[in-house]
Amino acid sequence: MKRNKMIKFLRWGLMAIFVVLISIAAYLHQVLGGAKAPSIHALCPFGGLESLYQVFTTGSFISKIFAGTLTLFIITLIVAVLFRRSFCGLICPFGAIQEFFAKLGHKLFKRKLIMPASIDKPLRYLKYIVLVVTVFYAWKTAGLWMAPYDPWSAYAHLPEGLESVWKESAVGLIILVITVLGSLIYDRFFCKYLCPMGAFYGIIGKISPIKVVRNESLCIDCGQCTKSCPMNIDVQHSLKVTTAECLNCQTCVLNCPKAGALAHQIGNKTLKPLTVIILVVVLFFGSIVASQALGIYQLTPASLKTGESINYDEIKGFMSIKEAAESTKTDLKEFYVKFKIPENVPAETKMKEISKVSEGYDFDQVKASLNTQ
Repeated sequence: MKRNKMIKFLRWGLMAIFVVLISIAAYLHQVLGGAKAPSIHALCPFGGLESLYQVFTTGSFISKIFAGTLTLFIITLIVAVLFRRSFCGLICPFGAIQEFFAKLGHKLFKRKLIMPASIDKPLRYLKYIVLVVTVFYAWKTAGLWMAPYDPWSAYAHLPEGLESVWKESAVGLIILVITVLGSLIYDRFFCKYLCPMGAFYGIIGKISPIKVVRNESLCIDCGQCTKSCPMNIDVQHSLKVTTAECLNCQTCVLNCPKAGALAHQIGNKTLKPLTVIILVVVLFFGSIVASQALGIYQLTPASLKTGESINYDEIKGFMSIKEAAESTKTDLKEFYVKFKIPENVPAETKMKEISKVSEGYDFDQVKASLNTQ
């Protein structure tokens, strides 16, 4: 049991590191801009799924998504095929934040609350609806349609200040607050009910050969497995856990007081929790390192070579007005006219920040209007 406790702390430690690293990356993106530091959208594998149709039909990516994002999506897809929703249970920073707040909630309320089944079961299907709607509109609009409603995006933009986040992503900020408060009361609130990527991995994970198996002859029916499961799966009364809700987080196995009563199996072979954690982490980060070596892990725009230029629809919000004009080989004065930028806005102003100087200016709307001309 002491070994299991150490493995639990190892898992929490790894997840905490992932939260810190992604939070630093989000901060650097706000400070340095998208040319030097990737956006949270580029770092989220869901962007690869959102951009998939655009890639196959035009050979290009939607805004803020790059080849590295698609690579991340493929890597997590492989993880899901082999280890179910292990990305959700062992790596995803947003899932980790929810789990940490759930631990805080347990300390505050001295008990673990469970949503009534009559409410819980219908709500579980909501994430599949979110998945279908989000992907449909992302493919239809060739853009990050969900960004204003995305709580993870809202979290990543908090360094800009609450006022800025509220202005650009009010719904996303509200859902972020609901997720955090909900996680204090109910484990993995967003993962259970709203996460489209979790829904996708759950579907793909159904073909995974690995599963939690309960040995009836050894089980003492203490119920610790079910009580500890963050997704409220009834492990105690299941011979095999094959539900799409399982995060493969190892929690049930690690909390089982009877050796051999619960185990991860692939075929007839048993895998120890530490082995599963190591395999998932090595597969995920090893694939990223290999992708970097192969040059297919680009998460920021490629630098323009001498003589090259970009189209207006390729202008990024992190570019200054002057940089955008130079990148499109447009005279600065002409650029101001084309993009309807008031003359009082300094040329060093970032495109996405023009609205701070000129109230009401909408960079995305102006760019879209130029693309239709």
